[in-house]
Amino acid sequence: MTADLAACLGALAGARVLAIGDVMLDRYVYGEVERISPEAPIPVLKIARETPMLGGAGNVLRNLAALGARCDFFGAVGDDATGAMVRDLAAAEPGAACRLLVQAGRPTTIKERFIAAGQQLLRSDRESSQDLEAETARALISDARSVLEDKTAEGAAKGRGGPGVMILSDYGKGVLAPAVTADLIAAARAAGWPVVVDPKGRDYGLYRGADLVTPNRRELAEASGLPTRTDEEVVAACRALMAAAGLGGVLATRSEQGMTLVCEGEEVLHLRTEAREVYDVSGAGDTVVAVLGAALSAGAGAAQAARLANLAAGIVVGKLGTAVARPAEILHALHTAEFQAAEAKVADRESLLERAARWRAQGLRVGFTNGCFDLLHPGHVSLLAQARRACDRLVVGLNSDASVRRLKGEGRPVQSEAARATVLASLSDVDQVVVFEEDTPLAVLEALRPEVLVKGADYTLEQVVGADLVQGYGGRVVLAELLDGHSTTGTIRKLSR
Repeated sequence: MTADLAACLGALAGARVLAIGDVMLDRYVYGEVERISPEAPIPVLKIARETPMLGGAGNVLRNLAALGARCDFFGAVGDDATGAMVRDLAAAEPGAACRLLVQAGRPTTIKERFIAAGQQLLRSDRESSQDLEAETARALISDARSVLEDKTAEGAAKGRGGPGVMILSDYGKGVLAPAVTADLIAAARAAGWPVVVDPKGRDYGLYRGADLVTPNRRELAEASGLPTRTDEEVVAACRALMAAAGLGGVLATRSEQGMTLVCEGEEVLHLRTEAREVYDVSGAGDTVVAVLGAALSAGAGAAQAARLANLAAGIVVGKLGTAVARPAEILHALHTAEFQAAEAKVADRESLLERAARWRAQGLRVGFTNGCFDLLHPGHVSLLAQARRACDRLVVGLNSDASVRRLKGEGRPVQSEAARATVLASLSDVDQVVVFEEDTPLAVLEALRPEVLVKGADYTLEQVVGADLVQGYGGRVVLAELLDGHSTTGTIRKLSR
């Protein structure tokens, strides 16, 4: 899985995305608080510096540019100094072609955050939520259709497989009015471009025909009218929303509980949060929709795209302000997550039994094999692959260091039990590793009671420890074929020469 995600991440550069939505200016005002105002019980902020950056749909653009995607970006600003600043900031993003329509009399949205000691003291908003004027809306739709037609034709001429992706970033500031949204989705579908929406409000019927929407947990509850506390409740709310609004799927972002992806005809995917430390959640939804859209454009499936978006979200919430996740950061997070997953596969006996109970509650068959696995070689890999094919979840029993010494003599094992367990846990065929101190795994087998017991064909059925136990309660014993010419003892002998 890691290799596939890394390959997908590398393909994000050059992904074709058409992003449309409510662009705004995020201004961060930093300072120090040294006293309380004598006029009211409020802190006095001594301002040190101000930082302007693109916000709202503009932060989607920033994230797409950071990924290396080729983005056509549409929105609207007012005929004011802030609008000019937003246009300049958007034009400076690499790989972007921006068309920000100017509407006289409409103020450009500003979100101003006042920060001291790394904490927000106050946010002030200056904005208008009125729909675009009819002429401006028609121009936006016409320009979007032209891009869809031109980019689709360009991709076909260059032999590029697959369409681009349209992202709609709705902040409820009037760009994506109902009629505009419907026309944009219809145009994308006609061009064969999937549509991903970061939604707003309670009526998701506005996004009918979209392939994916990305509400947070509160937004999902409000839009569906259902509770969203547990995994089961979130899935039910997603399915209800899909049915009611005519949506292809929902990626629900659930803060510390991670994300849940529900798509028509596909297995539900629950992703745990990847954030090490949550510092500021501003703009995390923008990162999610940007990575999701770019990954889909690069040819990823919804599950792959959601995994990358989850990793990226974990990065940006650890930064102050509306931030971006760069490919190198996502790749590092991917490797870190892989290491953590491997560590989680190594469990004590009590934890193993709890996990096995959950697997069986899902109707899954538990398999078991065991060994010293001192120097992992192709014979071991083949055995584990055969064992995994014989069951739904594979548990590997690993002899402890003391147990190996008793069985193999002094000088063994070559690698410690921690090292051996880590290597085993890194294999995709292995679902759980448990270390046992005894000379045989019989005590583990008696506690686990696996449906399938696997050993190498160098054993006879009578020689397999626990075979009579497993067969006695209706389980199955499998003798796996061995690869000739591979053994740990032989490898050590070669090294000693």
